[in-house]
Amino acid sequence: MIPGFERIVEERIKAAQANGDFDHLDGSGKPLETANDAHINEELRTAYKILKNADYIPEEVELRNEIEKTEDLLANIEDSAERYKTIKKLNFMIMKVNSSRNSSVMFEIPQKYELRLVERLDKKEIE
Repeated sequence: MIPGFERIVEERIKAAQANGDFDHLDGSGKPLETANDAHINEELRTAYKILKNADYIPEEVELRNEIEKTEDLLANIEDSAERYKTIKKLNFMIMKVNSSRNSSVMFEIPQKYELRLVERLDKKEIE
């Protein structure tokens, strides 16, 4: 900081403390909440913090949240035509997430075909 400016800032902070301007702030007397970012590469921590403070959500995270909401919605749909449309939408979102990642197939989210498979197996058992 500029030497003279630093002194002015210090004086104003001390005056505000003396006036009691800092006495009733939110979180006063409580420990600061610090994010555990030890798992993030040091070069990326500042960028991640800026994005987090700007309420930026990566597209993959948004898609995963949308997938969870759609799965919850799917659990409550009874109409088979609507279920089928929702499963198609869900599978498309899962495919989009899987294709956007550069990782092993082992880590991909499986698409939702089990309902159709179970229905086909049930029909074959009846016949």
